[in-house]
Amino acid sequence: MEPRITRADARFQQWEALLRNRNKRLRMAEFLVHGVRPISLAVERGWPIRAVLRDAERSLSPWGRQMLELSDAEHVAVAPELLRQLSEKDEDAPELVVVAEMPEDRLSRIPVDPSFLGMVFDRPSLPGNVGAIVRSLDAFGGSGLIVTGHGADPYDPRSVRASTGSLFALPTVRVPSPSAVLAWVAAQRAAGIDLTIVGTDENGTDDIADLDLTGPTLLVIGNETTGMSAGWRDACDVVARIPIGGAASSLNAANAATVVLYEAARQRNARPGFRVA
Repeated sequence: MEPRITRADARFQQWEALLRNRNKRLRMAEFLVHGVRPISLAVERGWPIRAVLRDAERSLSPWGRQMLELSDAEHVAVAPELLRQLSEKDEDAPELVVVAEMPEDRLSRIPVDPSFLGMVFDRPSLPGNVGAIVRSLDAFGGSGLIVTGHGADPYDPRSVRASTGSLFALPTVRVPSPSAVLAWVAAQRAAGIDLTIVGTDENGTDDIADLDLTGPTLLVIGNETTGMSAGWRDACDVVARIPIGGAASSLNAANAATVVLYEAARQRNARPGFRVA
């Protein structure tokens, strides 16, 4: 029989903690997914799902029935007022909310080949920027995102929403410091992948359009306020700038990442036999 939750019991409180408590997300290794597109991608891509929560007082739409049929996770009927709390919405309760499993933070999850295009986001402050960069990486043929240092959580609901589901299509890995990533880069180079690390900064030495981004490339975006750490700046093979005008002194981190990724995709699409999916 399908479990029903009609009051804020202990299990509901655990789910509610996933909205705001990063440490509990880490300990439980799970996070919440809202919205039709993110839930659809999570289910269709075979992402590990621990529970599908549905409105106990609402008839399921064809989409909702399909999601329940495709998922072999536990199905739980939840009172609409409780489901609305989990969705962080003031209006009607959503049809479904998914409790998804958090993957391991292993760099080996990110595929590396001669067409590799990855990005590091160093110590991000805003979850929405993390999700937006995941979305841009997915759109422009990126291989994966690495989040280094203590910063915003890719599994924060704001990040998951900003990714519009791309989080389930693109590996995202958290790493404590640059050193582990640089060891991984060294291993790729030893295996024959001539990977170039390209940093981004308003005072970079080269315009981004003047660099060859068609080879295996790891792009680095720094913190929204302070930019790249000294460790990443030292590790870069080259630091590029995005030429801008007007009164703006710099671009938002997610916007800068999108511009750089577009330029990499443009160069790659212009190269014979090389097409970004």
